[in-house]
Amino acid sequence: MPQKPIVYDAPTPERPAATVEAIQGEILERLIYSVGKDPIVARPHDWLAATILAVRDRVMDLWMESSRETWRTSNKRVYYLSLEFLIGRLMRDAMSNVGLMEPVRDALKNLNVDLGDLINLEPDAALGNGGSGRLAACFLESMSSVKIPAYGYGIRYVHGLFRQEMSEGWQVELPEEWLAHGNPQEFERRESAYEIGFGGHVEPVTDPDGSVRQEWRPNDHLLAVAYDTPIVGWRRAWVNTLRLWSAQPIDPILLDKFNSGDHIGALEESARAEAITRVLYPADSTAAGQELRLRQEFFFSSASLQDIVRRHLQQYGDLGSLPDKVAIQLNDTHPSISIAELMRILMDDNGLKWADAWKLTRGTFGYTNHTLLPEALESWPVALLERLLPRHMQIIYQINADVLAEARQRAKFNDAQIANVSLIDEAGGRRVRMGQLAFVGSHSINGVSALHTELMKQTVFSDLHKLYPDRINNKTNGITPRRWLMQCNPALTKLVSDRIGPGFLDDIDLLQGLRAHAEDPGFQAQFAAVKTANKQRSAKLIKDRMGITVSSDALFDVQIKRIHEYKRQLLNIIQAVAAYDEIQRIRNGNTFRALRFSQARRLRATGTPSSSSS
Repeated sequence: MPQKPIVYDAPTPERPAATVEAIQGEILERLIYSVGKDPIVARPHDWLAATILAVRDRVMDLWMESSRETWRTSNKRVYYLSLEFLIGRLMRDAMSNVGLMEPVRDALKNLNVDLGDLINLEPDAALGNGGSGRLAACFLESMSSVKIPAYGYGIRYVHGLFRQEMSEGWQVELPEEWLAHGNPQEFERRESAYEIGFGGHVEPVTDPDGSVRQEWRPNDHLLAVAYDTPIVGWRRAWVNTLRLWSAQPIDPILLDKFNSGDHIGALEESARAEAITRVLYPADSTAAGQELRLRQEFFFSSASLQDIVRRHLQQYGDLGSLPDKVAIQLNDTHPSISIAELMRILMDDNGLKWADAWKLTRGTFGYTNHTLLPEALESWPVALLERLLPRHMQIIYQINADVLAEARQRAKFNDAQIANVSLIDEAGGRRVRMGQLAFVGSHSINGVSALHTELMKQTVFSDLHKLYPDRINNKTNGITPRRWLMQCNPALTKLVSDRIGPGFLDDIDLLQGLRAHAEDPGFQAQFAAVKTANKQRSAKLIKDRMGITVSSDALFDVQIKRIHEYKRQLLNIIQAVAAYDEIQRIRNGNTFRALRFSQARRLRATGTPSSSSS
C-alpha cells in the first residue's frame, strides 16, 4: 500500500497575542489541566512547571514551522554530536528569545508569584563539564538564531555534573538530580527508538549475487529512546531540536528469574542498560569505568547516526546525496567512533562498497579539536574495542591500512611519520587514537581559536596536516550575548542600550560604538556604578549563603565553575594571589597599572588573558 505524502502545510491553530492577560490565562490553564493543581494550593514547583509549559506552547508553532520549512526547501541540516550539552536553565532563554520575559513577569505578578524565584528554582541541566558543553549549547542556540536547520545529539544523563557543597572548607560532591521533578521542557519520542548492540562476533555472509559482506551479531542489546527539547533562536528566528538519548532495556524484567526468587537478578538487564545514561563522565580509572565510558560514546553515536540515516532516506530515498544534505560535526573526540559506525551502516546495512562508503563518510563529517596535548586526546585499548565493538575494529584496521599506504606511496613518509599518523598507537600498549580517527574520517578539522589552530598544525596533528594540508581550518569560539550579557548583566545591557541604541542586541559588532564614549566622564561614572552595584549584590549573596562579609571595594576574581580536576583552576587562583601581591608591593597608589602589568605578563607567558576583574 503506497505511503501517503507528507503534508508540509498542516493547519496551525491561531494563538492570541502575547498580552499579559493572555499569558496569565495560559499559565492558569496549564497549572490546572497539565500540572493538576488548584492555584490555591499550588507550590512553587507547580507554578514553575505551568510557566514552562505555557512558554513551551508559544514555541511549539515556531518549532513545527521550522521543521516544515526544512522539509519544503530540502535545506541541508547540521547534526552536532556532543557528549556534553551544558544547556543550563532553558525557560529563561526561551522567554528572552521569543520576547515573553516582561509579559510572563507581569502575568505571574498578578498571580502573586515572582518570576525571579521561579527562574532560580528551575533545575540547571548540567549535562556538561565545561568549555565543550558550553560551546555545544551556544552553537545550537546560535544556529537557531541564524536559521540554520540543526539537531543537537547527546545523552540524557540522569545525573549531570555533580552538585557541589562545601563542608569545613572541603568540596563535597553529591549527585546532581535535575530530573527529580521531571522535565516539562522535553517530549519523549517512543517512535524514535533504536537498537544498540555490543560484543558478539562478525560473520561473513554471501549474498545472492556472490558478493561477500560482513554481518555483526552482537550478544548484548538495548534501546536508545529519544527525548526532544526545542531550542529557540533570538527574535523567534527559528527553532531547532536538542535530541538526547536515554538507554532502556529491551526486556525490563526477566520474569523467569523473578518467579524463581531471584528478584534482584531479574532486574540486571535494566540496571546494565540504564547505567549507560546514569552519570555524566563516570570515573574511568578502572577497567569497568573505561568500558562504561566507551559504551556511552558508542551508544549515543550509533543512535544518532541511525536516526540521521533514517531521516535522510525518508526524505530523499538515496544515500548518494548524504554529503550534500547532511553535515555531521564531531565535538571533540568523544563521538569519533561515529566514523566507523557510519561506515558499518553504509556497507553492512545498506550494501555500499568500501570506496563509496568512505567517500560519503569523509564528505559528511567535520571534527572540532579542543586540545593540543597528545595525552588528552582520547584513546582506547585495542583489546577493549575488539571485544566490545568487533566489527568497528575491523573497519578501523582497514581505514588505517589505507591511510598508511597513502602516506608511504603518495607522501613518501618515513617510519617515524608513519607511526605518528597511524590510528593505532603501538608504543602505548596498542591503543586506538580517536583523534586520528576523527581527523582522517573528516573533510574539515577546526581549532577553536586562531592560535590553537596554528599550533594544531605544528604539534599534535603535524604529520596528518602534511598528509592532508587542506583540511585544518579555524573557527574561533564566540559567545551568545543573549545569555552572557542580557541575562547575566541587565544593568550593563541597559546602560549600553541607552548610549548607542538597542541595535547591538541583534548585531554585536555595533558594540564598537562605545569607543566614542570611552573617555566620557559621565559614561565612566555610570559604568563604574553598574559594576559596583553588581559587586554589592555579589557581596550580599556571599553574606546570605556563607555568613561571610566581604568588601565591595575589593577586587573580585569569580570562578563560575565547580572545582574539578583541571589544573587551570588552581593556576587561576595562584594568578589571583600573585596579582594581589604585586599590587600590594607597589605603594605609589597606581594599583590599576600594577594589575594591567600583571595581566600583560601572564598573556605573554601563556597566551591566555586573565579572568580577573574589579
